[in-house]
Amino acid sequence: MYSFAQLDNVRAIDEPLYGHYLRVTGAAHPGRDEIIAAMNCDGQAVMDELIRTQRENPLPRLFVKHMAHHLVDLDLAFLARTCNVFLIRDPHEMLPSLTIQLPNAELVDTGLKRQSQLFDKMRDKGRAPLVLDSRELLLNPSYVLQQLCQAIGLPFSESMLKWPAGERAEDGVWAPHWYHAVHQSTGFQAYREKTDFPATLLPLLEECQPWYEHLFAHALRAYQVGEKQ
Repeated sequence: MYSFAQLDNVRAIDEPLYGHYLRVTGAAHPGRDEIIAAMNCDGQAVMDELIRTQRENPLPRLFVKHMAHHLVDLDLAFLARTCNVFLIRDPHEMLPSLTIQLPNAELVDTGLKRQSQLFDKMRDKGRAPLVLDSRELLLNPSYVLQQLCQAIGLPFSESMLKWPAGERAEDGVWAPHWYHAVHQSTGFQAYREKTDFPATLLPLLEECQPWYEHLFAHALRAYQVGEKQ
C-alpha cells in the first residue's frame, strides 16, 4: 500500500472491509470497538460505493488493500470489475508475526486458504489474479514491481521503492496495533531468512503450507530464469 501510495496518479485505501469483517464474524481483534465505531460496517455498501465512485471518476486509480479473510458475507461480483493482486508470505515467516497480535490464530486468520480458493475460481473464469510473494518482492523490488506494473497497465516509478518513515494518511485506525514495523520502514528492506520457528505453531504451519505452495507456483519471480542472483 505504501509503495503504490507514492504515485501521484493512485489513491490508496486501507482495508475498508475491516469493520464489516469484525461485525459479521465477531472476531476479537485488537482495537475492535474503535474500528467498528470508526467505519461503515456494511461491507456491501462500502464496496458498492467504492466501485461507483471509481467508475464515475476513474482518475486517480484506486488501490484498495483488502485482507482475504475480510471477504465474507459479501457479493464478490465486484472482483470481476477490479484488477486483483494477491500478496502472499511464506507461513514459516508469517505465522510468528501474526501470532504476536493473534495468539490463537487459525488457518482462516492467515487468509491463505481463502486466497487459494479465490484464485482458482477466478482463474477458471479467465481472470486469474497476479500473485506477489513477499520474499520474491524483497529480493528484487524494482524488477518485481516493474513486472506487476506492466501487467496492470500502470507506469512503474522509482518512487515506489521509498517512502517516509512514520504514520501515513492512508492508515486505518488499527495502525497502532499492527503497523509498528512498517512505520519504521522507509522502503523495501533486504530479505533476511528467518530460521527460528516456534514448535507450538507447527500444526498450523502444516495446514498453511499446501495453500501457500499452490499460490507461490503462480507468483512473480525476483529474477529471470538463469539469471544470477
